Amino acid sequence: MITVTKPFQPPKENFDKYLQGIWRRNWLTNNGPLVNELETKLKQYFDLRHAIFLSNGTIALQIAIKALKLTGEIITTPFSYVATTSTIYWENCKPIFAEIDEDSFNISPDSIPNYISKNTSAILATHCFGNPCDIEKLEKISKKYNLKIIYDAAHCFGTFYKGKSIFSYGNISTSSFHATKMFHTIEGGAIFTSNSTLAHKTRYLRNFGHNGQEDFFGLGINGKNSEVHAAMGLCNIEFANSILETRKRQWEYYKKSLENGKVKFQKLNEQGTYNYAYFPIVFESERELLKVKKELEKHLIYSRRYFYPSLNKLPYIKNVSRKKSERLASTILCLPLYHTLSVEEQDMICGIISKECYSG
Repeated sequence: MITVTKPFQPPKENFDKYLQGIWRRNWLTNNGPLVNELETKLKQYFDLRHAIFLSNGTIALQIAIKALKLTGEIITTPFSYVATTSTIYWENCKPIFAEIDEDSFNISPDSIPNYISKNTSAILATHCFGNPCDIEKLEKISKKYNLKIIYDAAHCFGTFYKGKSIFSYGNISTSSFHATKMFHTIEGGAIFTSNSTLAHKTRYLRNFGHNGQEDFFGLGINGKNSEVHAAMGLCNIEFANSILETRKRQWEYYKKSLENGKVKFQKLNEQGTYNYAYFPIVFESERELLKVKKELEKHLIYSRRYFYPSLNKLPYIKNVSRKKSERLASTILCLPLYHTLSVEEQDMICGIISKECYSG
């Protein structure tokens, strides 16, 4: 069986060494030494000022909204994972969907002014599949209309833009370190910011607002992560460059094998350095997609419709139409991609896709 993804697993003895230290210290959570070490290594790896390790990427978005004191309407993309939209609702704000660019799959900056109102407080943009947004245009809009920017960079470990980590842009960038991501801490996420005041605030927000045992900085939530999760992150970050190199090789092999066929590919931002986290393909029709997906599954190969449905079609969203996003969501499929995927397995996947795309 070939699954759409598999978690990278470091050598078990590496993980065991960290576990022995955890057992010896008997310090399992609450801002332990490994959590602090991981935050330091993340800052060093990406040359960032502040990295706040959290329990998951969704909590990271929630805390970002709280830290920036956002209210009213937040303009966002309809083509992303559901958490990008659900967190806006969860924090009592209203998601307003702009349109997307069908080539990059990212939010279309040119469409955003059409949706700005007196109630708009921010833009929440996703770097879809790790492909950088048009950051200059988004920043120009944010300044013109006095809006905050949060970047959902859940897919972006190892993505750079103009020589800087993608995490360094926006008022806040968030990421996910879930087991399905190319860098993971089993469960986890992070907030990145260059603003020391925001960093200070998010550290309190993730720990119930505690300022010591008997004082409170303000309202908070339990967004902490454990020493065990940090241990997995510390193991995996040592292999980050190797993981990125393998993903690039696999991604380029897919592209070469399928580029003369009937599928289309995501257009990558030329000013960015991509991390090759996903390999999405776009079919001519939903019918073609479903036919290929069914045939792959006959061979125990499991792809995934990232992201379906378009988020403007969620049941708790007031009926709105975003045709470009809906069209993309109905025709896009992400192929299996993980560290141990072999060339032979990729050949089998590509062979089935090519055969089905040209059959009647």
